[in-house]
Amino acid sequence: MKDNWGMNPSSENPSRRHLIWGAGAAAAVAGVGVALWRFEPRDVADAKNHPFWGQQFETPSGEALAMAGFQGKPLLLNFWATWCPPCIEELPMIDAFWRENLPNGHQVLALAIDQPSAVRKFLTRQALGFPVGLAGLEGTQLAKSLGNAAGGLPFTVFFKADGSIWRQKMGQLTTDDLAQWRTATL
Repeated sequence: MKDNWGMNPSSENPSRRHLIWGAGAAAAVAGVGVALWRFEPRDVADAKNHPFWGQQFETPSGEALAMAGFQGKPLLLNFWATWCPPCIEELPMIDAFWRENLPNGHQVLALAIDQPSAVRKFLTRQALGFPVGLAGLEGTQLAKSLGNAAGGLPFTVFFKADGSIWRQKMGQLTTDDLAQWRTATL
């Protein structure tokens, strides 16, 4: 039997193979770029006059928590949920930051996008010193209006004292994120 050169895969042209691999790699890089762009927080046009400042949430203990009370000082606003492992992991670090920087006027507020019963149960195991509001599923829309285009958690918005947004962060915070914000708002 005679070999058909064009049908023998072992004799494929090396440059054609490189071209196929290159096209596949380019498609993968483009896909990663689109995914990262999609998760990148969006700018908020007029954060100082955002409807957020007029809202009110219930605390786990049933008290009213008015967002207007947070105006005029730097605010770290963290969206989280009890079912989100990175959210739970970053809460002790955020609490330590709040305790250390409260005398400097830095405020921290966590809005739980979760069932109130789950949040109450969680807080009996891990108490937090800073205020927690129960945003429920409506909190997802609020987070989106503050730049969280993908609706993922955790999501943090760093406000300056004038109500403008210094930075938004999708994903788990680091001590470096907190140190940069503290320095930027002094």
